[in-house]
This record gives sequence, structure tokens and C-alpha cells, in this order.
Amino acid sequence: MTKSKEWPLWEVFIRGQHGMSHRHVGSLHAVDAEHAIKNARDVYTRRNEGVSIWVVEAENISASSPSDKGPLYEPARDKVYRHPTFYDLPEEAGNM
Repeated sequence: MTKSKEWPLWEVFIRGQHGMSHRHVGSLHAVDAEHAIKNARDVYTRRNEGVSIWVVEAENISASSPSDKGPLYEPARDKVYRHPTFYDLPEEAGNM
């Protein structure tokens, strides 16, 4: 008996009519990127809410683990200049 091979898993991102950024809307299986975009269009934009679709093969996504939060973000605490809370703003600048 031959073992059936499952199609790769793709993550789908849609940019809405009134947005500038894509957001993750779900996952689906497809043979290739073209097939994934067509399936994503049919599954996730049935009401014409999207203007752009991105698909990424799930195996190509790397992510940090929430348990790594401390060591991953700790170096940023040494860079206080990234948070300009100690700068004096001139009166002419108004609210920022």
C-alpha cells in the first residue's frame, strides 16, 4: 500500500479594502502558491472584502516562542534612546 502525500500547508494573509496591512486569516492546503491564492480567494474573500492576498508555505515561517520573551527582548532595555521620553519638546511642537 502506498502512503498518500498531503499537500503543503499555506498560511493566508488578506489586506482589506480600507487597510494598508495584511492580516492572518487562516490556513489551507494547496499544491503550489498559485493554487493556494485561488483557494484563499474562494475561502477567505467570498464577500469581496480583500484587495490583496499573500500566501506563505507554513514550513517557511520561523517564529519565536512566548517562553523566549525575556531573553529575546531583554537587549532592547539597554537602548533607552529608542524611547524618547526624556527629550524636551519646544512649545511650538504642540501635542505629539
